[in-house]
Amino acid sequence: MKLNYKIIFHFLGLLLLFNGGFILIATIISLIYKDGVTLELLLSGFTILILGSIIMFYTRNHSKEMNKREGYIVVAFGWIVMSLSGSLPYMITETIPSFTDAFFETMSGYTTTGASILNDIEIVPKGVLFWRSLTHWIGGMGIIVLAIAILPLLGIGGMQLFAAEAPGPGGDKLHPRITDTAKRLWLIYFGYTAAETILLQVAGMSFFDAINHALSTLSTGGFSTKNDSVANWNGNPTIQYIIMTFMFLAGTNFVLSYFAFKGRVQKIIKDDEFKLYFKFIIVFTIIAALVIYFKADISHSKVDHPMVLGELESSFRHALFQVLAIITTTGFVTADYTMWTPFLTVFFFGLMFLGGSAGSTSGGIKVMRHMILIKNGFLEFKRALHPNAILPVRYNQKSVSGGIVFNILGFFISYMLLFIFGALVFSMFQIDFTSAIGLSASTLGNVGPALGDFGPVNNYSTLPPLGKWWASFLMLLGRLELFTVLILLTPFFWRNR
Repeated sequence: MKLNYKIIFHFLGLLLLFNGGFILIATIISLIYKDGVTLELLLSGFTILILGSIIMFYTRNHSKEMNKREGYIVVAFGWIVMSLSGSLPYMITETIPSFTDAFFETMSGYTTTGASILNDIEIVPKGVLFWRSLTHWIGGMGIIVLAIAILPLLGIGGMQLFAAEAPGPGGDKLHPRITDTAKRLWLIYFGYTAAETILLQVAGMSFFDAINHALSTLSTGGFSTKNDSVANWNGNPTIQYIIMTFMFLAGTNFVLSYFAFKGRVQKIIKDDEFKLYFKFIIVFTIIAALVIYFKADISHSKVDHPMVLGELESSFRHALFQVLAIITTTGFVTADYTMWTPFLTVFFFGLMFLGGSAGSTSGGIKVMRHMILIKNGFLEFKRALHPNAILPVRYNQKSVSGGIVFNILGFFISYMLLFIFGALVFSMFQIDFTSAIGLSASTLGNVGPALGDFGPVNNYSTLPPLGKWWASFLMLLGRLELFTVLILLTPFFWRNR
């Protein structure tokens, strides 16, 4: 069967129209704040809108049928096209004149990684900063719709299991039609963003800082408007607790938020993944807080740490903030955790592999996959003693098929192999061991801050150009659940059958 190229390009043209429209929103911000780049942003937006319109016009007579192969291409190339076109505002405004750097920053935005090459964020025009935060927000919601509506249909990395909890007819499902599902999730996503913006403004942030941080939080991205990230507000615990609350919500399955608004709280309490996600955060925060309080000296850092409410609260707040920022892969920073003792450096590095819940905007492996792997591992002990017993893995009181368990195992093995291979490639650019493994884990998991030369208080500007392209590829791989991109690299995918 030949590929339906017309429908592929039609979708890519539609994505360009979306991108151009969002750039025009950033243009309005630029006009309001009179930052001097309004015309450049306007030119960027219209260029992309015209290009998208031309592509859609020439592919308007496409066949409506889209099979799995076209689905893979649209998803993978959609992110690339968005990142290529989204680089234009940086280059036309000359905020980031280098194409490599502009593409890296945009890919980091859309994949909600939050790794930046900007050395001085605070001198960047406000319209461009807003566009930078918008790339997070668009990418974050895009991944929600992708996880709920598209990946399960493609059979990606055990996402069929999550599909059982999301779209499709039946009592437990969100809504039978994908478009209606997407609309409900967009509404929740938009509502959370608006709520956080208002709360942050009330707590003391300017409106501009509040809306940018809300866009970054809900997408679990991590781009900030300040060079010190959220550490800029270390003297205002209220702001940090508000951001933590929304990081937690953004790392939770958005379908559970829908159930919460419908008053179906029992669905949330009984959800296996949510319970484990919550327990992980509690346990890891207690461990980190105790080590910080008894062992670490948080004053040893480039960042100020005024202990507004005392040392104990400060230890707890910084521990909870960093645990949430890394597990949800938001990547905001309130402190340099690599200065807190070697134990905590390794501890936070390990958390980079965790990820939030399936159906959230967070990256990483995801709690659901870890849970299935752990349960299956324990069952292997029982199977060794009782080889003839039928012992299925259970998730939310339902047995999980062997196919999905193998799919998740395949995903986990592929993820770890890619992490090792990613670090090897980084080491080829004369990057030291600690920095290389940190870079690989952080970019593949869409976390943002890494280790060594690319730690929480540093950025990615010193990464060589080829290293930035490799990091961009790893960010895309991690964001699109590996298989979506890797399958395009196989020869059999492109054969006309």
